[in-house]
This record gives sequence, structure tokens and C-alpha cells, in this order.
Amino acid sequence: MLNRRHIRVKVMQGIYAMHQHQGENLDKEEKFLFQSIDNMHDLYLLILSALIEIREKEEEYLELASKKHLATKEERNPSKRFVENKVLNLLLHSDSLTEAIDKRSITNWKHNDDIILFLLEVIKESELYKEYMDLPKVTFKDDKKFIADLFTDMIAPNERLYDYLEEHKLTWLDDLPSVNTLILKQLKQCNENDESFLITRLYKDLDDKDYVKSLFRKTILNETELSKEYIDKTPNWDTDRIAEIDTIILKMAICELLKFPSIPTKVTINEYLEIAKEYSTPKSSIFINGILDNLVKEFEKENRLNKAGRGLL
Repeated sequence: MLNRRHIRVKVMQGIYAMHQHQGENLDKEEKFLFQSIDNMHDLYLLILSALIEIREKEEEYLELASKKHLATKEERNPSKRFVENKVLNLLLHSDSLTEAIDKRSITNWKHNDDIILFLLEVIKESELYKEYMDLPKVTFKDDKKFIADLFTDMIAPNERLYDYLEEHKLTWLDDLPSVNTLILKQLKQCNENDESFLITRLYKDLDDKDYVKSLFRKTILNETELSKEYIDKTPNWDTDRIAEIDTIILKMAICELLKFPSIPTKVTINEYLEIAKEYSTPKSSIFINGILDNLVKEFEKENRLNKAGRGLL
């Protein structure tokens, strides 16, 4: 689920938060960082569980409508195409998803079913839903396309869902685009022969989890040393006026260059320039690129870039 850029962003946000409240307990701040990353996985589970709950609410509605005293013919014998959608049922019967939801106590929709009912209403009033329900017959491909389109057009961009997520946990808003992209990719990859929907792991491997801790600690513990590397390389910039996010990005990038021998130099520079473009000022990436470019030349000249393996420069 997390790629290295997500990790770098999370570490950057963790260092920034630590600076803002002047935290001094490294163990406590590290714990908060890992909790923030766990929260991203909770968001992933929450969005997937919304799809299940939408299906469940529609099944409940069909059941109640069929038992009405004066039920219409349609209500007594409703189309169950939506609740029988094969992709939705892969989610419903996924042991790994159910276990993860239970383990992380994802019960938000039990207490906020008004949002689920609202989403269901939006879906049932859409042309997409009507066209799907009017198909003479459906294949697994039809089921998958419908759910993928439904997610893209009506769930991921829904303002009421967005407002709820913002109110519940503000940090989720930074994670939401990545989580939605991942879920859509997984929905599109569902196969007719799949026995279940397999949720993705939070970390690709233990190395990535170790990378979170190492990058956070090595940057924090060496901030003074790292800042000295660029402090006299900014002749046209008042160091007191450099955006704080920029100083954090610079320290993290320099830390990677000098203290992470397995990460290629070009990867480090490209990753932090992209982060600067997204999270800092419009001119930040130009400024950071200039500093890092000069530092790399200096480090190479002084034989300080001890990169391991071939092609790592």
C-alpha cells in the first residue's frame, strides 16, 4: 500500500508536527508517526467497508419492501442484480477484509449509516445504475465495470463523504487520493475466478517499515549537522525566511544522500523535488533542486556519497 514517496511524505509531516508543538520525546513522536501511517490503512479499510455497507443497506431495503402489507409486484419480486453483483460479493465474503476490519475496529458506518443511505440514494438515482439494472443480462465484466465506474463517479468524489472524513480525521485528506487510486486499481483487477478479495498490506516488506523509523530518527537526531550542509549554500536566500517545509525536505534529502547507501542519488533528488512541488511553495522545487545539485557535486568531490551497488549514482 505504502510506496517510498508515501513514506517520505509521512516522515516529513511527522517532523513538521514535531517542530510545531516542540516535541522532544523521540519515542513518543515516532509512535505518533507510525499511528498516522496505521490511520492510512484504516482509511483504506473504511472506504472498502462502505461498499459492503451500501450493498447491505440495499439488501435490507429489498427485504423490508417485499414484506410490506401492500407491497407492489415489483417490491415482492425485486431485481437483486445490485446486491448480487459479483465484485460486491467478493468484498462481502473476503475473510482477509473482514478480519482486518474487525481487528482495527472499523465500525464508523454502524454509527453513521445516514452517509451510507445517502450514497445508496445517489447511486440508485444515477443513470449509471439505471443502465446497469436495465441490461438484459450481466457478465462478471459488466459487474466489475459498474462497480469501478460507481466508485470513480459517485463514491470517491462525493462531498458528503469527503466532509465526514475531514471531520473525523483531518490527516486522512492527504491520504485519500492514494487510497482511492489503490482501491480503484484493485477493483479493476478483480477476476471472475477469484475466490476472495485480498486486501493489500500496509508495508511492502519489513525493509519499508524499517525505512520509516530510520529516516525519521536519522533526520531528527542529525538536524543540526544536516542544516550545516546547506546553510551557506543559499547566498540569495535569507535562511530565516526559507519555508520550514523546505528546510525539512532539504534535511531529509541530505540525510538520504549521506546515510542511506542503498538509495540511488537520482531517486532521492527526484522524490524530494516531487514532494516539494506538491507540499511547498511554487518556487520551492527550483530552490531545493539548486541546493541539492550543488551538494551532490560537492559530496562526490569529497567522496562522501558512499552508495552501495551498481548504478546508484
